[in-house]
Amino acid sequence: MTALEWDKVGDRRYQTGIDRGVLYLRDGEVVPWNGLTSVNEIKGREVKSYYLDGVKYLDHHVPGSYAASLSAFTYPDELEALLGTPQYAPGVFLHDQSAKTFHLSYRTLVGNDTEGTEHGYKLHIVYNVLAVQNDTTFSSLSDDVGVEPFAFSLTGTPAPMFGIRPTSHISLDSRLIDEVLLTNIEETIYGTEETDPVLPDIVALLAMVPA
Repeated sequence: MTALEWDKVGDRRYQTGIDRGVLYLRDGEVVPWNGLTSVNEIKGREVKSYYLDGVKYLDHHVPGSYAASLSAFTYPDELEALLGTPQYAPGVFLHDQSAKTFHLSYRTLVGNDTEGTEHGYKLHIVYNVLAVQNDTTFSSLSDDVGVEPFAFSLTGTPAPMFGIRPTSHISLDSRLIDEVLLTNIEETIYGTEETDPVLPDIVALLAMVPA
């Protein structure tokens, strides 16, 4: 028999930080998203309870779909058209136009009490994202100049799939996935000195992973 043991060395894990934001456009263009400060993933799950004659007889879990709020000090110029502000002519932008979907990836860091944030990371890939920019306030300058981050509300539309519930969000945990496989996926989506970055669709990406 083995007794439970708490707070063993290396077991104190935590998640912190975000980096390597990448914006994937529908036309195949791929650009880095610098200045990401946070992504707050909203868990849209809920439990519906059913009653018969005043007695609960079933709790039904309803899975959600991807939704998040993203904050950044800056964003790629290419995002303007996706938000509904395309460039009509050099330096001339049309506001209040239709938004367009795109794909997105970013990393969240996983740390522990022995290795810090070098312990690992999770690579998030989100497909069919629609972004809405939150309200922006422009204020007069003062002696105390502050930089306000941009804020966006994100939603993802799941693609049709077979065998699993449709989803638009997958994550790869560097602590668990095969190292060679993870390297191959990262070289595909980030590019190398010899190849351009490209994001396979979610079915093709999952096909790279042996079940």
